[in-house]
Amino acid sequence: MLTLLVIPTYNERESLPVTLASIHRHVPEAHVLVVDDASPDGTGEWAAEQAEADPRIHVLHRTEKAGLGAAYVAGFRWALESPHGYGIICEMDADGSHRAKDLPQLLSAVEDGRADLAIGARWVPGGAVVNWPRNRLVLSRGANIYVNVLMGLGVHDATAGFRAYRAEVLRALDLEGIESRGYSFQVDMTRRVRDAGFTIVEIPIVFVERELGESKMSGDIIKEAVVRVAKWGLERRLAQVMRLLPGRS
Repeated sequence: MLTLLVIPTYNERESLPVTLASIHRHVPEAHVLVVDDASPDGTGEWAAEQAEADPRIHVLHRTEKAGLGAAYVAGFRWALESPHGYGIICEMDADGSHRAKDLPQLLSAVEDGRADLAIGARWVPGGAVVNWPRNRLVLSRGANIYVNVLMGLGVHDATAGFRAYRAEVLRALDLEGIESRGYSFQVDMTRRVRDAGFTIVEIPIVFVERELGESKMSGDIIKEAVVRVAKWGLERRLAQVMRLLPGRS
């Protein structure tokens, strides 16, 4: 199945060349879609230059910084409408934290039918995080515990952003209804895939803290995730209660 890696960017001019080189080394047949949110550092322009020389590289230029979720949804739409006929559509960061050497494991899980969504997971046996400060470790582990307590997703790393989707999964989801902008987008997609009855498999990966550029994590992103997860958890509990009422099933 032809694979497309959707990579959102905002001021990733330093890290993107390294990431693309690694992708081409480990999965040379894969295509890449850079979704750039009008980076002032010239990331989009540099990517466009590469696309002119390499048919595996594509660029989607957006006019503003509208958030991770919006960038991925735009990339998914582009992929599903593309004449290339992509069978697998992936999420991947531009900053090198997701190692391209781990991609074949995710792709294999989808290609051999084990998974409709393969998540590159840090918090499963065999997974690891490199060079994270203690506060980031606590935040990520705590976030996943919070998600599972409220939502019962049954996934160890629902906030992970290194993923491979079977294209049919994305076609079946209501992408237009997604409002999550920050990292809550990953939780949102996980719950939508699960609720639609698709198979989710977690593949252990090593997550490496970026060496170039700056993290996009912020207080607003954390706040959005806390609020949205609480809302989804409440909706889940209410649905469970309604099913228990007489005359309902």
